[in-house]
Amino acid sequence: MSAPASSTSTGAPHPHDRLRSHFANHHESAHPTRWDELWRAGDFIPWDRGYANPAFVDTLNERTDLLGGPLKSDGSRKRAFVPGCGKGYDLVLLAAHGYDAYGLEVSENAVKAAAEYLQNPGEGKEGENCIKDEKIGKGSTKAILGDFFKDDWAEAAGGIGEGFDLIYDITFQCALPPSLRSAWALRMTQLLAPDGLLICLEFPTFKPPASGGPPFASPSLVYEELLKRPGEDISYDETGKVVKTDRPESEKALVRVAHWKPVRTNPVGIKDGEVTDRVSVWKHR
Repeated sequence: MSAPASSTSTGAPHPHDRLRSHFANHHESAHPTRWDELWRAGDFIPWDRGYANPAFVDTLNERTDLLGGPLKSDGSRKRAFVPGCGKGYDLVLLAAHGYDAYGLEVSENAVKAAAEYLQNPGEGKEGENCIKDEKIGKGSTKAILGDFFKDDWAEAAGGIGEGFDLIYDITFQCALPPSLRSAWALRMTQLLAPDGLLICLEFPTFKPPASGGPPFASPSLVYEELLKRPGEDISYDETGKVVKTDRPESEKALVRVAHWKPVRTNPVGIKDGEVTDRVSVWKHR
């Protein structure tokens, strides 16, 4: 798959169009139920690739200078959090690197699918699920049912406390209605530990905003505008494209400490042979 289109080469509706139609004319309050319906049916879950995104595999393997390792100064494991974790591929990957990894899903059927996968995930597509450091060992994994914007799930993740040491957003923000974007940004500041890092896999960066979603167009500028003043709405032009502003950072801002084009990503993030996804890393001011 590459760019969104009205149909595939076989004449069938493009997965992006089919997914968008599933949510069309449904209020955002009904979206959790709509996601759960897709997981329950199980015959159309195009976001499920069957493995972790290669861009995240490479980030964990190659950016240890930035991430600082999976252990705290007292030797305890850092906690990683993946909202919209799906079957939990990223949880197993993070655990292989030594993190205790918690995933959140609003869909009960997604949590059931994750629980089954987490019991026996295997070595992964390219061995990414194997323990990376025998001295550190493997962390734990857990998929939790709950609403990202509430605290009903927190106890199952050991409590929010000061927050999670690493948060990974992969196609979660872009799956939310744009009306929830400001709330997404504010919530991330609440869930991220004072010294924690938020890693975002920015996708889809190339999609025309007017084409709707999910997934909704999410170029890098969306993250920049949202995270410099979390909780505040951002501006769009008449085509739905986010507008760059000179608003100063607020006290709640997350600042970007790294940003790059990954060498690899999922096929859906490649257009005309070029990787269009980006990886960004954020921390508190």
